[in-house]
Amino acid sequence: MGRPPGPRPSPQGSGRSPAQLRCAERGPAKGCQQRKGLQSLQNISMPPSQIPIFTPGISQNDLQWKSIFPHVLIVILYKACEMPSLQQLKYLVALADSLSFSRAAAMTHVSQPTLSMQIKDLERRLNVVLFERSRSRVALTPLGQEVARKARGILAEVSDIHALARTQGKGPGGTLRVGVVHTVGAYLLPLVIPALSETFPDMRFYIREELPNVLLTHLDAARHDIVLSPMPIVRTDLQTIPLYEEPLMVVMPRDHPLAAREALERKDLKGETILTMERGHRLAEQVSDLCEEVGASLSYDYEGTSLDTIRQMVAMGMGISIMPALYVRSEVQREQLVIARPFRGIAPSRIIGLSYRAGNPRVATIQKVAEAMRGLLDRTITEVSVPGLPITGKSGRS
Repeated sequence: MGRPPGPRPSPQGSGRSPAQLRCAERGPAKGCQQRKGLQSLQNISMPPSQIPIFTPGISQNDLQWKSIFPHVLIVILYKACEMPSLQQLKYLVALADSLSFSRAAAMTHVSQPTLSMQIKDLERRLNVVLFERSRSRVALTPLGQEVARKARGILAEVSDIHALARTQGKGPGGTLRVGVVHTVGAYLLPLVIPALSETFPDMRFYIREELPNVLLTHLDAARHDIVLSPMPIVRTDLQTIPLYEEPLMVVMPRDHPLAAREALERKDLKGETILTMERGHRLAEQVSDLCEEVGASLSYDYEGTSLDTIRQMVAMGMGISIMPALYVRSEVQREQLVIARPFRGIAPSRIIGLSYRAGNPRVATIQKVAEAMRGLLDRTITEVSVPGLPITGKSGRS
């Protein structure tokens, strides 16, 4: 039986839309059920893997999968597209590290507008503000700092997956990315890298010098496979292998009163002004502790960014310094304006170690490299020591 003659009832009074009225007139047709199913799919706020195939409002008997599948696929793809991409996480970490759009763009090999657009899209996808922007500065928000930390971990895990795939069924090879602190790299690596290249002919060593805190940040982000730096490094997620112990020496102008002595007692430094590296270096912490112990004055008027710069300041008579023995052997012994003297008895020293992430899939390769480095240092370190002052490997040989 058809609808009785007369005008259609107004939808305003029924509270239902014209489309809903048409569905009611036709009965529980499959098309209306499918529309209800699509509405429920579009409102899904869960990972795509958890999206149900059969949704409320669609019975399994009535569902015509061929007609609903394209819509389900669209919703799944839409939800997936809202997730941050790995490339966006790389942009995020680069900007978090540099706090400069231009430098971050250069680091990631894209244009600055591209980087800016991707960061904005990442913030849109997450519905948060990650960076505070002004004309003069870029700063991470507190949430941005946490997201950047998580992003570094994710990128490190992805890098580990690639490394694991590359090394599957192969011996030591590929590229080993080595981060090294400034006070170690130029004086240690020439002793070991040539021999390591012969021991591991299929391995390429990529070396980068950085500040200690930057080294660890880049180790966390898998930009480095290993880091060579003074110990200790107190991190439960890192493994550290001691390589060698290096004495510290006193460096002073040649006309300094203490230069006439063959060796110095710690107490001889009392009242002296001592120059050292800027804060953040383990060497600066050691020198500060020594000054407090013996009554010397640590100079805060100048903090060096390199041992070479400090050596020049010592030559100008601005104070004396405490420097590692390998640096003394490499640079100070050739210097005409300064001279180095060892400590008598048990000298202050530092231990240089090799650190790596505990979850690195190349652990076996890294441990072989560390073992080879220790062997090389044990055999050669006495050949490069300062006269009268041996530098010892951790095996105890000197």
